[in-house]
Amino acid sequence: MLNFKNDNRGLISWIIIIVIAVIVLSYLGFDLRAIIEGEDTQSNLAYLWSLVLSVWNNYLATPVLYLWNDIFIDLLWNTFVENMDRIKAGQPTTIEDLTPTTY
Repeated sequence: MLNFKNDNRGLISWIIIIVIAVIVLSYLGFDLRAIIEGEDTQSNLAYLWSLVLSVWNNYLATPVLYLWNDIFIDLLWNTFVENMDRIKAGQPTTIEDLTPTTY
């Protein structure tokens, strides 16, 4: 029998870790507002955001949008909705229509 280890760390535990980290940084004398609002930090964040946008626009946008629009929406989602409408109307699904029958 397979024994799967549950390594899920929930969102609440991450929130607690972040809160504890903020408390520890505050205790050590760090002013997070001053750090985040600092000119160097804002400049670095702006650079990082422009880098993320550049990677998205030049490398990721085309394949991700293709997968989302042409694969997920056109092939999977529209077929799912069509079959749900058929089931709601009491008609056989597309798979049932295409299945060979024996008499």
